[in-house]
Amino acid sequence: MLSERMLSFAVQAMNGHYLKMKPWEEDRLPRPRPGKTYMLYAHVPFCISLCPYCSFNRFPFEEGKARKYFLELRDEIRMLSDEGYDFESMYIGGGTPTILADELAETVSLAKSLFSIRDVSAETNPNHLNPAVLDPLRGLVDRMSVGVQSFDDGLLRRMCRYEKYGSGAEILERLQETAALGIFKTLNADMIFNYPTQTEEMLRYDLEQILKCGCSQVTFYPLMVSPAVRGTLTKALGKVDYSREREMYEFICGMLTGGPNAPFRFGSAWTFSRTEGTMIDEYVVDYEEYAAAGSGGMSFLDGKYLVNTFSLDRYGAQIRSGCSGVSGYVEFNKRDAMRYRFMMQLFGLRLDKKQWLKDFGCSVAAGLPAEYLFMKTAGAFGHEDENEITLSAKGRYLLVAMMRQFFVGVNSVRDEARKEAGIDLAQMING
Repeated sequence: MLSERMLSFAVQAMNGHYLKMKPWEEDRLPRPRPGKTYMLYAHVPFCISLCPYCSFNRFPFEEGKARKYFLELRDEIRMLSDEGYDFESMYIGGGTPTILADELAETVSLAKSLFSIRDVSAETNPNHLNPAVLDPLRGLVDRMSVGVQSFDDGLLRRMCRYEKYGSGAEILERLQETAALGIFKTLNADMIFNYPTQTEEMLRYDLEQILKCGCSQVTFYPLMVSPAVRGTLTKALGKVDYSREREMYEFICGMLTGGPNAPFRFGSAWTFSRTEGTMIDEYVVDYEEYAAAGSGGMSFLDGKYLVNTFSLDRYGAQIRSGCSGVSGYVEFNKRDAMRYRFMMQLFGLRLDKKQWLKDFGCSVAAGLPAEYLFMKTAGAFGHEDENEITLSAKGRYLLVAMMRQFFVGVNSVRDEARKEAGIDLAQMING
């Protein structure tokens, strides 16, 4: 698809321009602005073992290190309260946030006592869908996102997930049992498509399991390859072929949202929900500004993308000295900020033109003439009036491709932060 290739190339070029990190010289985050709505992100960088395709900050689990880290994480959350921040929503990512359920529960309880948090989303893996992990989180976590990736046993083995999390049939059973408990308002299954060896039959099988797993939401990410994991991912799964991506995406959309009695509706370009108004993994859609706590966490505040140090030792030292965990930042100018808004709101299926005019002092077409014209000419807009722009079916796929390339760029920032911290991810993955 020519428009997808042009768009991917353009986003890749933009990433090279504005996702370049500089050292952070301040002790704290920028102060919150009166009347601004913020979200809190907390990062838990521990896993039992490391998957070959993930570029997030993560380390092999050691209980002593992890408990010490949770103490530091809570101290940083207290700092955010001292700085005057308040949050409506909280997202805990990883790593594996549920690696120590008691520590996670204490962290969420603290955040709820300090801030006006209405909903909490956390990530987990299939092996943690058991009472010992889930019971402490009852009444604290509203949305649980489970890293399934695929139900195909062959793919699970190649990703080194079969031995850790069980077969596809076992994962399906755990999801069904968890859904039946009704602990979480939203139970999300995180899936990946466009694996190098994935066939249409394998993808159909994944979708059939999703339709009967009981989850109220599913997120289908295209496989994303960052420089730090390209070698290990290619070795484990093969070389990614983006020419199949659109066909696979449209197949997913057809099975989940097609027909008069479709079981799911779009929550974002790659999130599918059974009901409206549920939280999604891409919190950046609903909250343009967010503050992060934890090693490897990333904030977006006051036009700056702030990256917390990837070094656990340095993170602990900064927190103990009364400083935030930030080690580097990326500065966004007005045009960068407009591009970011354009991408994130359209990915969330609706761009608010009146809010755009209020915030940027110009129309979308005047602020981003090339981007606007390209998307309009490509047939990406489904509806446009004086209030909003929404996406066509083609536009949804173009936003999937755009977000894929953007997150590859964000992963490059992570790679840079990891290098600055002296961490060799490939060595950790390979043991």
